[in-house]
Amino acid sequence: MLEKKMEGINTDEMIEEFEALTKDAGMVQRETLERILEENGSAEYLQNLGLNGRTDPESFKSCVPLVTHKDLEAYIYRIADGDPSPILTGKPIPNMSLSSGTTQGRRKLVPFNDELMENTLQIYRTSFAFRNREFPLEKGKSLQFVYSSTPGKTKGGLGAGTATTNLFRNSKYKNGMKAIQFQCCSPDEVIFGPDFHQSLYCHLLCGLLFREEIQFVFSTFAHSIVLAFRTFEQVWQELCDDIRDGELSSRVTAPSVRMAMSKLLKPSPELADLIYKKCSGLSNWYGLIPELFPNAKYIYGIMTGSMEPYLKKLRHYAGELPLMSADYGTSEGWIAANVNPKLPPELATFAVLPNIGYFEFIPLNNDADRLYMDPKPVGLTEVKIGEDYEIIVTTFA
Repeated sequence: MLEKKMEGINTDEMIEEFEALTKDAGMVQRETLERILEENGSAEYLQNLGLNGRTDPESFKSCVPLVTHKDLEAYIYRIADGDPSPILTGKPIPNMSLSSGTTQGRRKLVPFNDELMENTLQIYRTSFAFRNREFPLEKGKSLQFVYSSTPGKTKGGLGAGTATTNLFRNSKYKNGMKAIQFQCCSPDEVIFGPDFHQSLYCHLLCGLLFREEIQFVFSTFAHSIVLAFRTFEQVWQELCDDIRDGELSSRVTAPSVRMAMSKLLKPSPELADLIYKKCSGLSNWYGLIPELFPNAKYIYGIMTGSMEPYLKKLRHYAGELPLMSADYGTSEGWIAANVNPKLPPELATFAVLPNIGYFEFIPLNNDADRLYMDPKPVGLTEVKIGEDYEIIVTTFA
């Protein structure tokens, strides 16, 4: 059995755990809200709203108003500026995430803590279990177009980077990724490299060096995968030269990256000739990804919403390889896992994990002006099939 080969993850057990959690989602939601309010009851924000220690959904909804990020910015900036008191959470916030900016067009500071890290790993384990049941992986590596900029510091000394930077630099992340066979073929120096374009070039080169071992191709967003292979079209001959000669292109100047890559590069004219032949034989680069990585099972990343326009080009590169949309979340926290991985991205569905946050839903109507005037949110178990909703997220951060 495949799960016995993996370190600490039994896919059948993960699916059983998911089924148990979602069987009585209403009860799990009540317990999750209770935990959030108990752990953060000392926070100034909740103290000022008159909950007085109550943790039931009815009291929560009557006392705690529905707000947007803008309403919380003053509190968030106090935390970022170094105020050590419990402001939004009972425990200190160690890091801030910078949002992607896909919602309001500008990046926002979002609190990030250990609970969000644990929720991330749970989402990843859950979706992996369902994914691996349909597309079982063999022992190998993945080609990941992932980048982690050096985090900045807020005025108060907290780390401030993208949500993915907070993940990649967390010690729990790498161990969690090993357990679900999410091991990147590129060395850490490439992921944490100082220059995006140099890191992208080296990701492509590492993928070619380990081409027989690559089990899937991944990036957080679909557009990053398209960008990577558009870049490949421009630099493939240079990559072949690197492999043939065993020497890294002069375009890569970062010392740490060059040193790491020098440990992987050895002259391999046979591999260079093979890649040259395969690329030369393609028609307008159709099916490029399976041609380069013959053992890849799928291509994985966020492909819904604003990423859908990239699917046509991605399918061109993918040929017959399945495209699989990754899980559903926000910079504020994860919401749902893709437990139907065989569905194409345009039809992707996501199942809310009821223990990683408290979720409410505002019914949408055609009158946008009324959306936030009298929202009357409903709970997770009260939503109706076929209706559209705006999601309200209450997390441990």
